[in-house]
Amino acid sequence: MTNLLDEKPGFLLLEDGTLFRGRLAAPVTAPSVAEVVFTTNMSGYQEVFTDPSFRGQIVVMTAPMIGNYGINLDDPESERPQINGIVVRELSPTFSNWRASGSLLDYLASAQVPILTDVDTRRLTRHLRTVGVLRGVIAAGHDIGKDVLAALDSCPPMTGLDLASVVTTEKPYEWCAGAGPHIVAIDYGVKRNILRLFEERGCRVTVVPSTTTPDAVLALRPDGVFLSNGPGDPEAVTYAPAIIKSLAERRIPIFGICLGHQLLGLTFGGRTTKLPYGHRGGNHPVKDLATGKVLITAQNHGFAVEGGVDGIPGAPDLEVTHVNLNDGTIEGLRHKSLPIFAVQYHPEAAPGPHDARPLFDDFMKAVHA
Repeated sequence: MTNLLDEKPGFLLLEDGTLFRGRLAAPVTAPSVAEVVFTTNMSGYQEVFTDPSFRGQIVVMTAPMIGNYGINLDDPESERPQINGIVVRELSPTFSNWRASGSLLDYLASAQVPILTDVDTRRLTRHLRTVGVLRGVIAAGHDIGKDVLAALDSCPPMTGLDLASVVTTEKPYEWCAGAGPHIVAIDYGVKRNILRLFEERGCRVTVVPSTTTPDAVLALRPDGVFLSNGPGDPEAVTYAPAIIKSLAERRIPIFGICLGHQLLGLTFGGRTTKLPYGHRGGNHPVKDLATGKVLITAQNHGFAVEGGVDGIPGAPDLEVTHVNLNDGTIEGLRHKSLPIFAVQYHPEAAPGPHDARPLFDDFMKAVHA
């Protein structure tokens, strides 16, 4: 087991020049650069770190201590950590849980993910909350060398990045072979718990690459199409709207989550915008406009479909179904005449509350209709 006593001095430097010093709990062979974001999840760190929607980001954990229950073989949302680094106040030197198969430190160190500890994460979060997310670099030592500055300068902004093409599966695969309806999941960075929930409902699920053509999807004879979550700028996934539009014209039931939600908005004429600091955590209140009920939701996104309660500019065929009660952004949409709907938040709740899991049952009703 890696020893926390081996920690070395390190720091996080943001692009606006703000510096946060700490200690590196895992070895850093070169500066690690990425967009720096924060998440308010109190638990579920393994799911966070393996969520493909976090690809290309350094994640700040607002919970004061992480690692206390270790890691296990059941909870990862993908085959490996997707993040470029983590920043924490305290990394637990021990772990205890009946499901644990190892320590978080060893898990991230084996994947060469840098862990910066002993950082004032409250001050860091307040800074990002005030000025917006920034690019940053995690590096070893005390001095900010030319290599660190060069690495930070070379880090591209998230706007304009098509990361869905990076994290998608290289070839189609069958997740489960249920006796129920056949769901084709277009993979923009799909989380495994989404697939598990389809499996629980008896579905046969085939996962296909993000660039799969409409004809190839139709050749699988789907009863429904799922558009997955994923990282990056939705407007950079330029090939997706034409594929989605062609499938929609066949009146196939379509359900989208997160990036899938944003891509549906773009498909029908809407626009997306980058949020100042995004929505990441397991405690975001969302109002269902049809019922007036408030759902507490899990979220992880930095972009949103433009619009609000009154509608989506440029997309007259879409109606807004859910809004975020913190900032009024669109959290759900539905096509007015086609069996298509989507949500911005994560109803699969990994991690997070289960308030929105019935959306999977709503999709099953559309598939069986």
